[in-house]
Amino acid sequence: MAVFVIGDLHLSLGTNKPMDVFPGWDGYLPKLETNWRTLIRPEDTVLLAGDTSWAMNLQDTRADFAFLQGLPGQKWLLKGNHDYWWTTTRKMENFLQTNGFDSLHILHNNACLIGQTALCGTRGWPFDDAAAQGEKLMAREAGRLRMSLQAAGEASRRIAFLHYPPVYPGASAKELIAVLQEFGVTECYYGHLHGKSIRFAVQGDVDGIRYRLISADGLGFCPYKLDEIG
Repeated sequence: MAVFVIGDLHLSLGTNKPMDVFPGWDGYLPKLETNWRTLIRPEDTVLLAGDTSWAMNLQDTRADFAFLQGLPGQKWLLKGNHDYWWTTTRKMENFLQTNGFDSLHILHNNACLIGQTALCGTRGWPFDDAAAQGEKLMAREAGRLRMSLQAAGEASRRIAFLHYPPVYPGASAKELIAVLQEFGVTECYYGHLHGKSIRFAVQGDVDGIRYRLISADGLGFCPYKLDEIG
């Protein structure tokens, strides 16, 4: 079994907000589906690192979630800044169950355990938001990341996933980095960056943590396969 990750699918099958109008996104959905079906098997796991659907409420995600349900693999959804449909874990899990989306799962204050490996994460927050509300939200996200990593229990390997970048050249979200280091995380994947912003993505080792950008256009709409999981 393998683990893949990709973020920022921005699906809009149930709403009129196509991403094809943006440079580099023309015809992205067939490309994504072809790459997905080529690489991913039913027994594999796919981490979707936020901004999965443009739907404004949970009910309007049906078309997007049906598309994901029809693709192979078990999918774990992380919250992104454009996931306006996101609500309580109980409501989302009930919605998934009621609609038969049994290959979709919510990653929120919990962890996905695969053998001795735990997939953990949270949305994160822009670390350049110095307002009081921004500090409050960053502290909350750091707490949620800690809860997710704690949910890993005795797992020997913890992999972190965030929507917002925790690092930029010469700057970082210190609250989140401190939590990653506290739990000995050495791998962190993040999305959110698109287009020209991709060039500023930190990719590689920084203070003992290996970072990689996995936004959909940053990956050429091809899910990224993690190292051997077990």
